[in-house]
Amino acid sequence: MVEEILSLGFDALELGYNTMEEHIKGIKKHMASGVITVDSVHSYCPVPISAPHGYPELYLLASRDDNERAMATIFLGRTLDFAASMGARAVVLHAGRVFLDSWLFGNLGSGTLRNALDEAGDNPMAEAYRDVLAKALRRREKRARKQFDAFCRSLDALLPRFDRAGVTLCLENLPSIEAFPDVREMHLLKQRFGSFSPLAYWHDMGHAQVREFFGWEEHFHTARALLPMTRGIHIHDALPLTNDHLPPGRGVIDFHAFAFYGTADIIRVFEPDPGVKPTVLKDALNMLRQAWAFSPDPINQ
Repeated sequence: MVEEILSLGFDALELGYNTMEEHIKGIKKHMASGVITVDSVHSYCPVPISAPHGYPELYLLASRDDNERAMATIFLGRTLDFAASMGARAVVLHAGRVFLDSWLFGNLGSGTLRNALDEAGDNPMAEAYRDVLAKALRRREKRARKQFDAFCRSLDALLPRFDRAGVTLCLENLPSIEAFPDVREMHLLKQRFGSFSPLAYWHDMGHAQVREFFGWEEHFHTARALLPMTRGIHIHDALPLTNDHLPPGRGVIDFHAFAFYGTADIIRVFEPDPGVKPTVLKDALNMLRQAWAFSPDPINQ
């Protein structure tokens, strides 16, 4: 796997949540030869022995359930220890979700919004869709308050460990209305823990584009607004409504508009669908390097 990645022009890795214990020895062998580094690790990694397969939301650190947060803390701590042992600079986390179902007032989650958008002819500015979206956002804001406080309590215990290890905990944006934190909550978290804490934002470009398709936020504005607290990005393209993890150039994202990512002090990671052909991926990497006038900093696979 590492040899194929090197042959495509990449020279650093993000180890994903599907990384198994048996992969590590071979990865370390390549690292020892100096041909590749590990810059980031995606929780939970390696796959916990108790889990049937890799899953980034095995336990949610932003859960309102104390026991689930405790389990998430344990497994995130193990991921941190592993990341530090590999020399990684960041751990990427799916923090949690604000569930929007109600036995009395119905579900206002992503599935409901997708149905409403279908009925609106895929026009996120249609009045009928905006009404449903407004209700979903009001319910989400109300429910997120207690969740925010619980999440902060978990971070109070975890962030000193990340600080001592010299590793940044990065909260990734996700392509659902339920995803926590959203843009406003990310700003509040940075205010709560300070600019110099080992807590940062991780911008997934395909996920942000899906959020724009649904009218939840504007991709470019979000990227620029959160750039000062961004530690890294996942790079992939997207088509409406939820067809993401495409190679750059195969969707609607204007990568030239995001050229500020080429010079920013961040970790850049390609995150294509496993079915993307190597030649297509190599061409996409070359295109992106030209579009972003790349410095020698690596793009990871």
